[in-house]
Amino acid sequence: MSRRFDVLVLGAGAAGLFCAATAGKRGRRVGVIERSLRPGNKILISGGGRCNFTNVHCAPENFLSANPHFAKSALARFTPADFIALVESYRIPYHEKTLGQLFCDRSAQDITGLLESECRQGGVQVFPGQQIGEVRKCTEFAVCTENEEYRAGILVVATGGLSVPKMGATDLGYRLARQFGLRIQPTRAALVPLVLGGTDRKAYCDLAGVSAEVIASVNGAAFREKMLITHRGLSGPAILQASSHWRPGKPISLDLAPERLLTAGIRKAGARNLSAVYDSFQGILPKRFAERWVERNPPEALSNVGLEKFEKSVHAWSLTPVDTEGYEKAEVTAGGVDTDELSSKTMESRKVSGLFFIGEVVDVTGHLGGFNFQWAWASAAAAARAF
Repeated sequence: MSRRFDVLVLGAGAAGLFCAATAGKRGRRVGVIERSLRPGNKILISGGGRCNFTNVHCAPENFLSANPHFAKSALARFTPADFIALVESYRIPYHEKTLGQLFCDRSAQDITGLLESECRQGGVQVFPGQQIGEVRKCTEFAVCTENEEYRAGILVVATGGLSVPKMGATDLGYRLARQFGLRIQPTRAALVPLVLGGTDRKAYCDLAGVSAEVIASVNGAAFREKMLITHRGLSGPAILQASSHWRPGKPISLDLAPERLLTAGIRKAGARNLSAVYDSFQGILPKRFAERWVERNPPEALSNVGLEKFEKSVHAWSLTPVDTEGYEKAEVTAGGVDTDELSSKTMESRKVSGLFFIGEVVDVTGHLGGFNFQWAWASAAAAARAF
């Protein structure tokens, strides 16, 4: 049996559903093919179940890509204010957390409900539980599943990345891109905890659950937020942010006392003993972590020169992770379909007419805090307005 549409969308995540709804409300006959039985299942677990659906401070600087300019057009034409207006039209209560992050007051189900309602209004047909086999193009695109064939003149690939495979993530989007001759930027786990090796793990990971505000710096990027010690390494917002910039074998630098001078009081008071050094961390680091860190990194001497050197080490603690926790714990996948292959205005392939790529499958990765959702909405809107 063959079903015909104007537009076929592969993937019923944030980008796919929003693109389908937008196109449907523009009068297009849209079908969405989804591998999972539940559309929007990754939305439901996002933001601790409350969905950090955008960030009011969204700017191109909050995104990583081989082409840092690519995202500008789509982000400028569909802004956080546009999605907030849609959320408010559904009377969904929300609140702002730190750094402009917007969350639902109740649950992420409010956002999936919004998207499903928008799809219904657009007459969109969603086909869950469909395992995609062959995809081909002659005069139009044909997508074959086990029992059905779907046809359309426009195909939108919104299959997401490799993160959280237990929720159904696959490499389908990348395989389709390669099939149609598009290049792929190497993929990697991003917004992911980092794993420490032997000595560092033994030294600190028994402190799992301890957190502190730090500045995590790597590869020229710096993030001031909380760091959390885990049983295997480091996590927390500062580390997740830094992980997107980290590469294997490279160190990260941690400022354990941002904008604080620990040893000035010691030198002024003349209390030249380790007890004073421990006390200097009071109110800055949790006591257990401060004690352990000083034990492992004591001042070479309690002279002015020694304390100055110690001060520098506090603000530039260098660690070299051995790995990340991988796609299983990653919030997103960095890399993806090369942006040079796509129109920044429409997300359409420059090589294959009618073929579009949106959302996480594209080589555009946002910082932590609602930016990846905003990219989903913006790239979806850009594509849907083009057909």
